[in-house]
Amino acid sequence: MSSVNGSISYNKALEYWAEIPATLDGVLGGFGFISQIDIDGSKLFLKSILSSKVSPGNQLAIDCGAGIGRITKDLLIPHFDLVDAVEPDEKFINTIKSFVGDNSTKIGMLYNLSLQEFAPVKKYDVIWNQWVLGYLKNEDLVSYLIRCRNALNTNGVIVIKENVTSSGISETDDVDSSVTRSLKQYLRIFKESGLKRVKQCKQTNFPNGIYPVYMFALIPNSNDKENSKTIRPGSYKHIVDT
Repeated sequence: MSSVNGSISYNKALEYWAEIPATLDGVLGGFGFISQIDIDGSKLFLKSILSSKVSPGNQLAIDCGAGIGRITKDLLIPHFDLVDAVEPDEKFINTIKSFVGDNSTKIGMLYNLSLQEFAPVKKYDVIWNQWVLGYLKNEDLVSYLIRCRNALNTNGVIVIKENVTSSGISETDDVDSSVTRSLKQYLRIFKESGLKRVKQCKQTNFPNGIYPVYMFALIPNSNDKENSKTIRPGSYKHIVDT
């Protein structure tokens, strides 16, 4: 997967998103019309996790790569007491409170950081990552997932919802400096991060011609001694005043 790292430039990705408007259509790459279908699929997935025998709590979640707060508003706030968010683009993160609107009092901390720089300082019940991990190099993605794993509350879950290639190999996008990984590559990364799948589901009802989208619920693999190391939480100079 070394070609993945060579295809990703963090600066180029930031420059790309700096030119994208802080709108629903902007953050979804012109596919704003699929937002409700996406949210409906995510709701079913999240509800199945929250109703499981060993379910996470509903006190605190975080929306990672939050954009303008689409997932924060329509998915996480209805299910959690408080929702934090992390987003590298300044104009996006400054839009979250107004986009969320009436329920903005349920927004917690806003971190203006890229995920390769983000080290959670709290314990979360659910850590939600969607359409953002393709901007991370392999080793940074593994390190990030380890930090997330160590930031889970009791019975906490990491959720990943991402495009997956049908070809079985990674495919690059030179325009926004991202990669789309294969299912096999994601499973390898989860294992390297000391995580195991407890649920996997494919998003339905999306239009033809776009990548398949998979959802994964991940928890720490207690049997994985090799990845049992912990990473100390960070401290921040990039917290947005809420």
